[in-house]
Amino acid sequence: MPIPEYVADLRAKIGTDLLWMPGASAYILRNGSDGPQVLLVRRSDNGRWTPVTGICDPGEEPDVTAQREAREEACVEIEVERLLAVTALRPIAYDNGDRCQYLDHAFRCRWVSGEATVGDEESSEVQWFGLDELPPLLPRFEKQLALALADPGPILFGAAARPR
Repeated sequence: MPIPEYVADLRAKIGTDLLWMPGASAYILRNGSDGPQVLLVRRSDNGRWTPVTGICDPGEEPDVTAQREAREEACVEIEVERLLAVTALRPIAYDNGDRCQYLDHAFRCRWVSGEATVGDEESSEVQWFGLDELPPLLPRFEKQLALALADPGPILFGAAARPR
């Protein structure tokens, strides 16, 4: 996956040191013929199914990031309906030694238009899933999807947003 130019510029200055990155996760929902469906993408780097995710460009609001990433990764237009959770994820190290820690903003989103298809090299598949046919998801994604499907409630921050 290509690294954004501004991150490459930062990496030229700080090397592989830990980089704090704001990001967004979009739980894109629509009503299918058999009930609610969620749009998931299969990541090219690890093969896992996830919601649409991505890092914020400099100065970009996280909800705008969710909309942009939905267009880029899945070729769909969405409306961001509400914030679900804000979570500082654990630091990760990439194969090249770069270290990052993400501040994830999870959003419930409504599909507006577009035929869901792979839009860039970050994903190998894009698919709508009924709630009874979901592929395995990481616990964080399961918890956030449950929040997206629940009646509007409190927004979860920090430890409250983490799976137990």
